[in-house]
Amino acid sequence: MTVRSLFLLLVLAGAVVAPASAQAPLRSPDVIFVPTPQEVVDAMLKLAKVTKNDVVYDLGSGDGRIPITAAKTYGARGVGIDIDPQRIKEATENLKTSGVGERVKFLNQDLFTTDISEATVVTLYLLPSLNLKLLPKLNKELKPGTRIVSHAFDMGDAKPQETLNVNGRTVYFWTTPIK
Repeated sequence: MTVRSLFLLLVLAGAVVAPASAQAPLRSPDVIFVPTPQEVVDAMLKLAKVTKNDVVYDLGSGDGRIPITAAKTYGARGVGIDIDPQRIKEATENLKTSGVGERVKFLNQDLFTTDISEATVVTLYLLPSLNLKLLPKLNKELKPGTRIVSHAFDMGDAKPQETLNVNGRTVYFWTTPIK
C-alpha cells in the first residue's frame, strides 16, 4: 500500500481532519451591516439592566460596539457573533484599542447554529423575518429570564415587555421564554 492510498483510506475513515483554515466558507450574510448608533447601544444595555455578572451576546455583531460597550461600561463579558469575516476583522481591531480585550471575544460563525446558551443578555439588530426565525432558538437555548433587546425590529406577535423610543429609533425588550 502506498502512502497516498493509506492517506486516502484514513481520510475516508474520518481519521484525518482538515485544518480549521480549510473549512468551507460560511454562507452569505442575511443583512447588510448598518451600525447601531451609540446612543441606541447605550439605551439597549441600560434597558437590559446589564451588570458585571452578565454575558452579553450580540447576534450579528458588526463592528463590535455592543459587546465592547457592555464590557467597558458595565464590566460584563461580551461575545459578538457575525457571519461576515470583514465585520469580525473590524470588531477585532476595535477591541484592540478598547482596553477590554480580556472580557470580549468575536466569533466568525452563523448565529443560527452557534450555541448561545451562556448568554444572560442577547442583543439584535436584524430584520423582523430573522428575529422570527431566531425565536425558537432563543426559547430553546436560553435560560428563563434571559433578557433580549432588539433595535428597530420586533418579533411579530411576541409582545415586548417594554418598548423605548431613542430619538426616533425603537428598542424592544423581552425576557425568555418569549411567547
